[in-house]
Amino acid sequence: MAEKIGVYFDKSSIGPYFDYDELVEFVESKFGGLCPAVKAHPLLAGEDGRKMIQQDLDDGVIDSVLVCGATPRVDWEFYKFGNDVLVDRVNLREHCVLSYMEPDGSVPELTEDTPELLLALAKDYISMGVTKLQKCKIPHPEEIASSETILVLGGGWTGLTAALDASKAGHPVVVVEKAAELGGYAAKMFKSTPLTYPHNTAQDSGIEAKIAAVQADENIKVFTSATLVQLKGAPGTYEAVLSGGETLKVGAVVLATGWVPQSTDVLKPLGYGSSPAIVTTLELEEMAKRGELKAGAKVAFVLNTESCVGPEAFQKLEKCDEEAPAEAAKPAAEGEEEEAYVHEDLETSRHLPYASAVNTMVVLKQAGYVADNGGIAYVFYDHMIVPGIHERFYKAAQDKLGVMMTKAAIAGIEPDGDGVLVKAADTLIGEDLEVKVDLVVLPTGMVPATAKDPVMNFEYRQGPAFPDLDLFDGFADSNYICFPYETRRTGVYAAGAIRQPMMLDAAEDDAAGAALKAIQCLESINRGVSVHPRSGDNSYPVFNFVRCTQCKRCTEECPFGALDDDEKGTPLPNPTRCRRCGTCMGACPERVISFDTYNIDQIGSMIKQIHVPENMDTDGPRVLILACENDAYPALDMAAQRGHHWSPYVRILPVRCLGSVNAIWVADAMSKGMDGVMLLGCKYGDDYQCHFVKGSEICNRRKTNIAETLERLGVEPDRVEQYEIAIDEYDKVPVLIEEFLAMIMEKGPNPFKGY
Repeated sequence: MAEKIGVYFDKSSIGPYFDYDELVEFVESKFGGLCPAVKAHPLLAGEDGRKMIQQDLDDGVIDSVLVCGATPRVDWEFYKFGNDVLVDRVNLREHCVLSYMEPDGSVPELTEDTPELLLALAKDYISMGVTKLQKCKIPHPEEIASSETILVLGGGWTGLTAALDASKAGHPVVVVEKAAELGGYAAKMFKSTPLTYPHNTAQDSGIEAKIAAVQADENIKVFTSATLVQLKGAPGTYEAVLSGGETLKVGAVVLATGWVPQSTDVLKPLGYGSSPAIVTTLELEEMAKRGELKAGAKVAFVLNTESCVGPEAFQKLEKCDEEAPAEAAKPAAEGEEEEAYVHEDLETSRHLPYASAVNTMVVLKQAGYVADNGGIAYVFYDHMIVPGIHERFYKAAQDKLGVMMTKAAIAGIEPDGDGVLVKAADTLIGEDLEVKVDLVVLPTGMVPATAKDPVMNFEYRQGPAFPDLDLFDGFADSNYICFPYETRRTGVYAAGAIRQPMMLDAAEDDAAGAALKAIQCLESINRGVSVHPRSGDNSYPVFNFVRCTQCKRCTEECPFGALDDDEKGTPLPNPTRCRRCGTCMGACPERVISFDTYNIDQIGSMIKQIHVPENMDTDGPRVLILACENDAYPALDMAAQRGHHWSPYVRILPVRCLGSVNAIWVADAMSKGMDGVMLLGCKYGDDYQCHFVKGSEICNRRKTNIAETLERLGVEPDRVEQYEIAIDEYDKVPVLIEEFLAMIMEKGPNPFKGY
């Protein structure tokens, strides 16, 4: 626990807008011996400033450091003084000086004559900062000797690349492939889309060389015709049980099990099944690989991700489904071909699920096969989606003799004698077209393997599969926007088409990223610190089991399966699975879960440091903002840095995640006389962005219980409101604050004010 706190003001961050002698006197008079060193420095984030702090530490004057200046999101490495020194920050720049405006909405030109409300704002934040450090303990993480072996699931292009990358970094690797041979779908391809400069020609993938490299690497052990039956334990100390009975000790996992083709049922409105001359791009690729493409053939490629064949075709599809309901395919038995996947929304969707930019690239490549074989390729598309450098490939296809492209709506695809008649409307030339061809090729949807099979087979209380994957149609990813490769199970990193549809060049980069994440995970475990999003955090949840009532809320709400439970229902922590979000702490009604640097008492005590005037009419209201540190807090910083301002009546307190917000904090705020509480967190639901998977959603559910409690106390429930904010929506935050304060002013003071 911090007992001698040094408080240091960085004049270079805050500017000349405060009487620093007054601030020093305020801290010394309020906290006395708790803060034996209180100083201001013209450039604290410089070598002289650092030496001043270090000298106070070396002399034993202080044991912890509170820096009052810029946002804690900058210079955080500069203010590190070793693992045995607690350091925290008070954001006086963004959340006081830069964002300050008068209650009437005017923005004064700040001078050394500090506005009274700005000074009050600063004093509250300083008091909260000192109290936070006072309630902190130095964490002592448990360093675990983890297995250095990385398990790679999937022996296709992505898995083989990840295995080679991890091996080059010095890690033993185990590759598990369910097929009898390595290579995956890459080995079935005739050619790949461009992988190298000048990116305008299809080429051999080189999969054979990659397979040979893996087989020749003494650091890589390969299991074929094998699957992962069960993954037990936690990152660093996983125990992987394979189908052959083999049991392996592994530290982390790269998930590269790839994709399966979507069921062709979804292509029925486009004529699939009505003629053997109507095939998928996957089937055409296999034909090309076997040398079965007919020379001089006329081939129509239908690149329509949204069916344009009219409602009557979908009525036929629905009738077909009623007669023979589509069911999700079961895993193929050993040696059998993989069954296609049936999308559960097939009957109602007019959009082809699992269509992607890959469809475009595959069609461009295969149109080239036809043209190079003396034939004519007709490409009908609704969207031509070409990522990045592959624009060169698209332009080369446009110029290729024998390839004809047009945007069009497909009006019909019908067998016609020994061929197929394709009817296209709304073409680029402005006329409807009818083209008789030898072959029609339809898109193949890339369905992630996890959509039909648990794949990982976790031994977790939450079940064998990744949770809530319906949000991403089965793709195994934790947060596309900020943390690629992360899955919702710590220690397992997704790469390739299991993460999102992609081509071989992107999958190769993906493999390297996932391998590096797995290595980073092992190195973090060895030091007893967490992985993303709170990378390097050396705190971990501490349980007071004496008071635990075995309600299981913490085990049920943990987004990452970090908690199991024993036969009595008592939580069994798995520290290396934990990402330190604090959701378990927010869930616990008995408040028996805490972190050394983040706990219920700490935040509650900080809230109690806020000065709440008794008369709202003369001195204004007070509103507490609990802001998620991942999106909302940075958005507030960015708003201030870009010239936005907000009321001096709000006090911002960062939290690790809204999932960590315990109802007692709201009760503390309301009983203190705060007039309202704003909960600012990530987006959830269909537009999911929460860094801890479901923290914002959980907080919203808890808010319902808070509202019921407030109603029983005679307090309007809408005094506590949750808002969703993305990091790039900084311009919306001041507006939300203004609207909330207007609502509070209309309601009047909190009934508990003054008690």
